[in-house]
This record gives sequence, C-alpha cells and structure tokens, in this order.
Amino acid sequence: MSLVAQLAGTARGVTARSLLQLPRPVLRRLAGSPVVIDGRTLDPEMQLLLRIQKIEGPATETLPMRKGRAKVVADAKVVGGNLPIGAVTDRTIDGPGGPLTLRFYTPRGLTGDAPALVFFHGGAWIYGDLASHDATCRFLAEEAQVRVVAVDYRLAPEAPFPAAFEDVSAAWQWITEHAKGIGIDPTRIAVGGDSAGGCMAALVAQHAVAGPGIQPAFQLLLYPVTDFLDTTPSRKTYAEGFYLTEAFMALGEESYLLGDEDRADPRLSPLRHDVAGVAPAYVVTAGFDLLLDEGKAYADKLKAAGVPVEYVCEEGLIHTFANMVGVGRAAPRAMRRAASALQRGLS
Repeated sequence: MSLVAQLAGTARGVTARSLLQLPRPVLRRLAGSPVVIDGRTLDPEMQLLLRIQKIEGPATETLPMRKGRAKVVADAKVVGGNLPIGAVTDRTIDGPGGPLTLRFYTPRGLTGDAPALVFFHGGAWIYGDLASHDATCRFLAEEAQVRVVAVDYRLAPEAPFPAAFEDVSAAWQWITEHAKGIGIDPTRIAVGGDSAGGCMAALVAQHAVAGPGIQPAFQLLLYPVTDFLDTTPSRKTYAEGFYLTEAFMALGEESYLLGDEDRADPRLSPLRHDVAGVAPAYVVTAGFDLLLDEGKAYADKLKAAGVPVEYVCEEGLIHTFANMVGVGRAAPRAMRRAASALQRGLS
C-alpha cells in the first residue's frame, strides 16, 4: 500500500491539510508523474487530492441521492475547514415554493450599511446547500470585507426546472428591496456563485437589466455553467478524472430538466442571451475542468458586448477549488484573487 493510500485511511481533514502543507518537491513526489494536457500542468496539490479521492471510494454521482448529498457536504468540510468569521445568522423568507432560507455572513469589524455579495452555491442543481459552501462564503466575506448572503434554493429532482431559478430570483428581489434594513448598501450588491450557482448568478444579472428592481453592481462567476446546448471540447477532454465528470453533469441535467424544455430558455443558458448592459464581471475558470471552454466563451461574450470583464484561468486547478479554501496554497491563492476582484468591483 502506498503512503497516500495509508494516509487516506486516517482522519481525512487532518490528512489533507497536513499533506498539502508539505514542501513542493515532496508534494510532487507524492502526487506522481506530472499530468500535462493542452500545455497545462495539473498542480500537484490538485493531483494529490484527486489520488486521495480515488482511493477513498465511489464517485458522488454513483451513490443514491441522499448519500451523494451527504458526501458533497462531508468532502467540502474536509477541504474548507472551519474559518473564522464575525457572525453567521439565518433568516427565512417566503419563496416561490415555500420557505426560503438565507444565511448572512458578516466579517469581523464590518459595521453599518456595507457592500454585499448574494451567493448561489454549485452542485449541478441536485447537490449542495448552505453547509457545503459555508467555508467559501466565510472566506469571501472576510477576504473581501463584504456581507455575503447565501441562498438555500430548492434542488432537483424534487424541484425541477425552473424552481432553482425562481428561488434565486426571488431571493435577489427580497434582498435588494430590504437592503437598508439588513445592513446592506443597495448601490453595492454583487451577485455570484460557482458552477451551477455561477450560471444562475449570470442569469439573475441578465434578467435584472430589463427588470424594475436593482441591478447587480458586479458579478463574481466561478467556473460557471453557461450553455445547455453545445458540447464544448473541454467537456470531452476533462470528462473523467478531474472531480467534476461528464456523468456528474449528466445526472444533474437529467434531474433538473424534465426533457421537453427549450435548452436555450433565458432561465437556463446565459451564453445564449443578450448581455448588453449587464454588470461588470470577474469570470474565473479552472484549467482542468470540463466547464473551461463555456466559462471562457461567456467572458468573451461579455467583452464583445462592451461589458467590463476580467477573465482569469487558474491553469493548474480543478473544478471545486472554490471549496478548497482550508487546504494547501494553490486554491486559497486563487480565491484571494477572486475576493480581491469582488472588493474592487464593489469599492
């Protein structure tokens, strides 16, 4: 049994944090031979985490839904850690399908009406919740010195399309309408999310252009899903072996969509719709992610429409690095860059 296999059987969080703090030459030896695709080299921290994941058991998408959801939360806690924060409070509002929970993160030292980020978690519309992205929200709040409001939208297959979009839209409307009463500056509210959440953040920003309410001041789009129509080359290149798999995405789409939807629906595919006038954006992709091409395509579309956009590809990272804020060096560095962009966008 290899050293990595032995360590994978010990306390998971301690193992991951300890391994990823080792000197880079040691990490490279533990990770194995370098993985190079299309001129990009997989970061050894990501490579080592993938080795541990493979040893530990079946992929999330192969498990029954209840167990898969529990695994997503457990995995996120391992790589997210327990980061300090000023305050965390929950509030329930009336949503389109019943009670809708919002979680408010206030960084240490922040008082008065402050800038804010309304955050939608990823998980292919079937996984994820307030717990799975707790560390991500804590990190962004503290690093960017903004209030973060996370939205616990409904999941498929129990609540298929367009339930998730309806929930995040309702949350955005409620938060912006009540901003002054909840310590938020209504002129400095960003919308953001990762993966499926990034998709819905982009859609909220698009719909706000023509809507009667407040437009986002900024968008933080972390490796967003942007297109339900075409299969890009990166969806094939990185279909297996880099955490987010083609099977994972297929299960999400099959669960969220009933089968007769127009995949160009303005509540589904932000890449297929007009982006003129949407909020400035920071769009980040991971170099070893099947969503790489569509994330870049959306950044290119924003730029072509004259929208101020900063596009960054974190070349050596994998999907879900936004959750890895409690381990290693590479993912936290990438998320500090994202938090800095958010802070600049709301300054």
